[in-house]
Amino acid sequence: MIRRLRLKFVAICMALVTVVLAAVFSSVYMTAARNMESLSRQVLYRVLQDDIGMHGGMSQPDASISIGGEQVRLPYFTVNIWGDTVYVTGGTYSNLENTDTLRSILAECLAQDAMEGTISNYQMRYLRQDNGLYQKIAFVDMSMETAMLRRLMGAYLLIALGALLLLLGAAVVLSRWATAPVERAWRQQRQFLSDASHELKTPLTVILSNAELLETSPLAERPARWADNIHSEARRMKSLVEEMLTLARADNAVQTAVMSEMSLSTTAEDCALAFEPVAFEAGKTLEYHIMEDVEVLGDRDKLRQVVSVLLDNAIKYGAPAGTITLVLQKTDRQARLTVSNPGDPIPPEQLRRLFERFYRADASRGEQSGFGLGLPIAAAIAAEHKGTLKAESDAASTRFIFTMPLLKK
Repeated sequence: MIRRLRLKFVAICMALVTVVLAAVFSSVYMTAARNMESLSRQVLYRVLQDDIGMHGGMSQPDASISIGGEQVRLPYFTVNIWGDTVYVTGGTYSNLENTDTLRSILAECLAQDAMEGTISNYQMRYLRQDNGLYQKIAFVDMSMETAMLRRLMGAYLLIALGALLLLLGAAVVLSRWATAPVERAWRQQRQFLSDASHELKTPLTVILSNAELLETSPLAERPARWADNIHSEARRMKSLVEEMLTLARADNAVQTAVMSEMSLSTTAEDCALAFEPVAFEAGKTLEYHIMEDVEVLGDRDKLRQVVSVLLDNAIKYGAPAGTITLVLQKTDRQARLTVSNPGDPIPPEQLRRLFERFYRADASRGEQSGFGLGLPIAAAIAAEHKGTLKAESDAASTRFIFTMPLLKK
C-alpha cells in the first residue's frame, strides 16, 4: 500500500510539474514567436513606406529595426507590378529579375489573395500595397526567424527534460518523506492490533477456563477462587478496553478534557502522598519537591493520571532500594514536572519507542506490568493540554519530563 501511495504521489507531482512547465514554455515560445513576427512586419512596413518616398531608385530604403538599442537588418526585396510587367525595385537580393524563382514567389503570393501573409515554400513574409495603377509588394526573409524559433524550441525541450529528471528525483525523495508518517502509522496500527489481540487473549483464556471449571464442577465443590479469577481478568480486560478507547479518542482529536483553572501543585502532592505506600511496599523511597502555587488550565483528573503513570512507571522499573524523585517547578512560563528513578540507562533506540503503544523496553516485565499503554496515554494527555512529555536516560537516572503552559493571569 505504501509503495502504491508513493507512486501516486510521484505521478501527481510529475503531472503537475509537466503541466506547469508546458504552460510556461508555451507562453514564452508564443511570446517570442509574436515578437519576431512583429519585428519582420515592422521591417516590411518600413521598407514599403521608405521605398515609396524614393525617387529614381537612387538609394535603398532602410530595412533595419532596433532591438534592445541595436540595429538588426533582414534580407528583403520589393517589386512593382504594372499589369503583366514586374520590376524589382530594390532589396538585398541580386539577380532576381526575370527568374523562375521570382515568378514562383509572385504566383504563390498573388494566389493567396491577401494583403499580407507568408510563403512557406520560400520562407518569406510579404506585404502588398495597391496603388491603383500598380501594385507594390515587399518581401522579407523569415528563415532566420524560423531557425531561431526551432533552436529556441530545442533549448526549451532540453531544459524541460533536465528539469523533469531533476524534479523526478526530488519527487521520489519527497514521496519517501511525505509517506513516512503514513508508513509509521500503518506499521503502528498493525502492531497495535497484534498486541491488543495478544493482551486480550490471556484474560479471555483465563475467563473461559475458569468458567468451564465452574460449569463442570459440582455446585458444592465450586471454589470461590475460580469466580475471583473471572472477576479479576474481566476487570483487567475492562481496563485495557478503556485505555484503548482513550487512545482512539486522542487519535481522532476528540476533546475529552474538561478544562478549568487548577493547582498542579496540589495534584502532584496528592499523587505523591498516594504513591508513598506503593513505593514503600516496593522497597523504594519516594521524595518530592513541589513548588507552591503552580497554576494551570487543565483537566484535574487527566493531569492526575499523567502524574500517576509517571510515578507508577518509576516505582516499577527503578533500581531496587532506589530513590524515586518528583520535582515540580516553574520555568519560562511553563510548569515543569520531572519524575526520575535510578537504574540502568535505557538505550537510545529503546528510549525513542517508550511512547509507542504496547511497547515494553524490558521484555522480562511480565504480564502484570501493565499493557504498555500508560506512557502513550500520558503523552496524549500532555498534547491535549498543549504540553510535551519526553524521556531522558543516562547512567545517573531515567527521567520523564512533563511540561505545560502556566495559567495566564
